[in-house]
Amino acid sequence: MQNKLRSLRLARGLTLEQLADAAGTSHQQILRLEKGERRLTVDWMVRLAPPLGVEPKDLLPESQTAAPPSPAPAQIAPNQDIIPVRSAARGGDEQRMFLEDGPIDYGPRPPVLRNVRDAYAIYVVGESMAPRYRPGYLLHINPFKPPRRENGVVVYKKDNAVLIKEFVEATSTELVLRQFNPAMELRLDRDEIAEFHTVVGTEEA
Repeated sequence: MQNKLRSLRLARGLTLEQLADAAGTSHQQILRLEKGERRLTVDWMVRLAPPLGVEPKDLLPESQTAAPPSPAPAQIAPNQDIIPVRSAARGGDEQRMFLEDGPIDYGPRPPVLRNVRDAYAIYVVGESMAPRYRPGYLLHINPFKPPRRENGVVVYKKDNAVLIKEFVEATSTELVLRQFNPAMELRLDRDEIAEFHTVVGTEEA
């Protein structure tokens, strides 16, 4: 089945050669992708979407981007193949982590997040959770699964700081977390917390 690559390229006013240069490939490869002679993988969609000014999912054929038929839940994203990847950067006097604006990449959706709405992945920054989570590890996140003791969690504070820690417990007044390096227990006032999400998988970089 042909994808929407050719129509999007023409709408952008790009030649095969121009799109190939922007994506770091050859015009022959672009032509094969447009004709459906080569499979449009997630890696190709991520490479081609920026010069076309679209999201990677916009390259899929109409039949794959249409809303799923009943009885599939209507709220699930139409494209089940990829999830956004987030990252955080250190900043400020305390070298805290702050989430970067928007996705920095897209990656394959793991089976554990197959039908999870708003699922995402996030890169680990810093050594505070080593050796469990080392810098560059990619964590798969289910924003709706309640954490259990010893689960990894991503905590978003109201001041936009981001923490990746181990869950201990949550009470009505505080969130208790464990850090590995240096080893310590953190107690955060619930009024400081915007939300926290559960880590359900890990991928080494």
